[in-house]
Amino acid sequence: MPPASSSKSAGAGSTSTLVADKATGWHLLRVKDYSATKEHGVGNYIKSGPFTVGGHSWSIAYYPDGDEKKTADYIRFSLFLEPPFPNNGVKAQFKLSLLDQAGKPVPRYTMNFDMHRYTNKGPDWGCSSFIGRKDLELMYVKDDCFRIRCDLTVVMDIRSVTASVESPRVPPSDLHHHLSGLFTSKVGADVTFYVGEEQYRAHKVVLAMRSTVFMAELFGPMKENTETGVRIDDMESRVFEAMLHFIYTDTLPAIDEGDKMLMAQHLLVAADRYNLERLKLICEDMLGGYINLEIVATTLVLAEQHSCQGLKEACFKFLKAPGNLNAVMESDGYQHLKTSCPSLVEDLLAMVAPFVCSRPTPKKPRLKQ
Repeated sequence: MPPASSSKSAGAGSTSTLVADKATGWHLLRVKDYSATKEHGVGNYIKSGPFTVGGHSWSIAYYPDGDEKKTADYIRFSLFLEPPFPNNGVKAQFKLSLLDQAGKPVPRYTMNFDMHRYTNKGPDWGCSSFIGRKDLELMYVKDDCFRIRCDLTVVMDIRSVTASVESPRVPPSDLHHHLSGLFTSKVGADVTFYVGEEQYRAHKVVLAMRSTVFMAELFGPMKENTETGVRIDDMESRVFEAMLHFIYTDTLPAIDEGDKMLMAQHLLVAADRYNLERLKLICEDMLGGYINLEIVATTLVLAEQHSCQGLKEACFKFLKAPGNLNAVMESDGYQHLKTSCPSLVEDLLAMVAPFVCSRPTPKKPRLKQ
C-alpha cells in the first residue's frame, strides 16, 4: 500500500483566476414625434446618435415597422457596432428597457441579451418583437413621445491572475496575556515568597519552567520545604515583584524614568541569581544607555561580577573616548574598581592602552635663545 499522505508533504499551492476586464455604460434614446416615424417601411431603421462604451462606438437601431412582414405589427430595437471594427470583433452584452412616464424601466418590456461578438460582417443584435405597436401607443406613448434605455457591458480583455494559496492567518500568541492574568488572580498559586515585609503568591510550575534555579529549589533533590513559604533575602520587594512580572509575562512592568537605571542594576543582579538570561540581557541594554563619567566604573564592576560581556564592552568603548579614561581614573569609582576587581583594571588598561598610545604626543614649545 502507498504511504498515507500528510499535510506536510502537500507543499505550496497556487490558484489562477481568469478575470474579464469590462466597461459599462448606458444610452437613452428618446423617440419624439413618434407618429412621424410610422410608415417608415418594413426592414427600414432609424439610428440613434452614436455613443461610446469600452472605447468603441455604438448606436441603437429603431425599426418602427418591424424588420420583416410577419413582425410588421411590432417594433424592433437592436444594437449596432459602428466602424472602425477590430480584427477580432468586440464582445458585448446589453439590456433594453422601455421607460414609463416616471423614467422607470417597465419589467414586462425589459430584455437582457446574451454575450455576442460584434464584427463588421455580422448583423445587428436585438429583438424583432420587442413591443407590439398597439400596446406601445395605448400605454406608453405620451405627447407623441416614448423612451428606450440601453445598458451596455463591453468585454475589454481576459487575463489570468495567479496567486499563492496561503494558510489562514494565525494571530500572534497571546499566551503572555493568559499568564499575566494567572499572575494577577493568583488562582492555583501554591507557593508564598516573603521578601522584606511583603509576601507574594506564585505558581511553582511557572517559576520552574522559566528558571533552572527555581526548578532546583522547588522540585530538585535538595528542594526547600515550601509549606511555610520561602524567605528571599538580599533583594528589595519591588525588585522581586518586577522579576515575577517578567517571569509570567516576559516583559518588564512600568518603571518611572528616574528609577530605571537603579531598577536595571538590581534586576540584573536578580536575573543572574535566578538564571533569567533574557532579563539579564534586557538590563544590560538598559544600563548601556546610562553610561557616563560618574557611573562607568561602578557599571564595569557590576558587569564583571555578573559576567555581562556586552555591558563590559560598552564601558570600554566609552573609556576609549578622548579624556574619559583620565577623568575616570581620578574618581572614587575607579578606586572602588581597583579594590573590587583588580583583574578588570588590567583588562581595561590592556584594551585602551593601544588607543591611548596611538595618539600623537604634543610637542614641547621650543625656548627662544
